Amino acid sequence: MKKLLVQTMFILAILITGNHASADEIVSINDINTSPVNFDGKEVKLKGIAKNPTRLPLINLKSYVLEDRSGEITVLTESDLPQMNEEITIRVRVKSLAIINGEALGLTVTELERYKQQQKI
Repeated sequence: MKKLLVQTMFILAILITGNHASADEIVSINDINTSPVNFDGKEVKLKGIAKNPTRLPLINLKSYVLEDRSGEITVLTESDLPQMNEEITIRVRVKSLAIINGEALGLTVTELERYKQQQKI
């Protein structure tokens, strides 16, 4: 009886809190691209290969594309551009310019922190 009560409480806790990514969990790029409304205003971690750098000094804009197995997303940054074709892990804030009838418009992903990669031996 006690075991059943514990299992029921555990299931209820999952249902109440939802199945959202924890602060340390890596989110797939596809999840953001397919459901940007679910991530609007949230901070998440992404991991992937950096590529396609862009720097426009007149308006102080720097961006790059981050690619994982599920897709690609453009990341804005105020930091130095990452080395291209290297795997990086970043913390980002996801925002949409507007949400109209449940549809996100103007998705932006802004880098907040870049984590140091562990050296491979």
